[in-house]
Amino acid sequence: MSAATSTAPLAIEAEPAELGFDADRLSRIDGHFARYVDDGRLPGWLVLVSRHGRIVHLATHGQRDLEAGLPVEIDTLFRVYSMTKPITSVAAMMLAEEGAFELKDPVSAFLPAFADTRVYRSGSALNPVTEPASEPIRLWHLLTHTSGLTYGFHYAHPVDSMYRAAGFDFGTPPGVDLAGCCDTWASLPLVFQPGREWNYSVATDVLGRVVEVVSGQPLDRFLEDRVLGPLGMHDTAFWADEADHGRLAALYAPEPGTRRAVRIDALGATALSRPACLSGGGGLVSSAHDYHRFARMLLGRGQLDGVRLLGSRTLAYMAANHLPGGADLEEYGRPLFAETTFDGVGFGLGFSVVTDPVKHKVTSNAGELGWGGAASTAFSVDPVDGVIAIFLTQLLPSSTHPIRSQLKALVSQALVD
Repeated sequence: MSAATSTAPLAIEAEPAELGFDADRLSRIDGHFARYVDDGRLPGWLVLVSRHGRIVHLATHGQRDLEAGLPVEIDTLFRVYSMTKPITSVAAMMLAEEGAFELKDPVSAFLPAFADTRVYRSGSALNPVTEPASEPIRLWHLLTHTSGLTYGFHYAHPVDSMYRAAGFDFGTPPGVDLAGCCDTWASLPLVFQPGREWNYSVATDVLGRVVEVVSGQPLDRFLEDRVLGPLGMHDTAFWADEADHGRLAALYAPEPGTRRAVRIDALGATALSRPACLSGGGGLVSSAHDYHRFARMLLGRGQLDGVRLLGSRTLAYMAANHLPGGADLEEYGRPLFAETTFDGVGFGLGFSVVTDPVKHKVTSNAGELGWGGAASTAFSVDPVDGVIAIFLTQLLPSSTHPIRSQLKALVSQALVD
């Protein structure tokens, strides 16, 4: 597969009216989110809107580093956290297309530690009562977050507490690689029987380990060779090289009481060097240029600039709602670590998909794909109108402000064709 050759810097590529947007209405996006910076709730941000692959709106506001007085710039790097998940999911489905596995295959066929998983039934984190899994965790369970795995930072279930006790809160234990993390997760109970519910979890990290085992490559090398390099995503990696440390935005969290953004270097510093665990669920650093190229590949039904990663039917299959009975995340899922509800939003293989815009209560189209990251980043791909929207900032957690729903509404109201 030949690598994409486009390395041109980001720039506005069309006048709004040419692509069906109203320029004054687009400016409302900047005015609205500028207030988040001006009153101290966000350090700074970048927003990108494109239609049919051409950028119609590109703006920055505020600082990538408040303390140093460095502004957000077009080439600023951001920790995209869970926006890593769609990339890892695409990588896995590329292998599925090659016959490396089928979606019904048990995870234990590739990771033997998952052969005898137990499921929480009752009791405390210190003395849980468990039962055998009624069926094995399968690859499709990982892709849809219906595996029964969880996250320590949920603070919603005794098993979450067991994850934290094992060193999995927001991150992984120091020095433990992805294989070691998977072995520990396999030893802990599942929150529910596989396939019975939806729960946001380390499932995509486990999927990344399956990619490693099947491909025979570390996850970072496989992604570089098969996804990032071919798409020309040269800013995207599991850490920022030393030469790029100045481009990497600092990480912030809301101060209790004032909700003003306060720097959290202890956590932010983990992106400055190669991590022990290559997290396919939340480890990538990226730029607006790179993530726009990935989103354009999704909009292009698996291909971009002559480089095809997935067949068009595979991408369409990933973009279908895979929750049983056509349920949405509010019906089928446990409480989400997010700032918005998910009525009328299902889940495909690696990202959310709008199934009922009216029920969603946010102006959108059925079939819109998207997801966000823990530091309040977000992206959406609307195949009906051909619109991509990307918002990048660095504020933990994403549940702090309703950025995703506001971004959707502001982009939609500016489209007037």
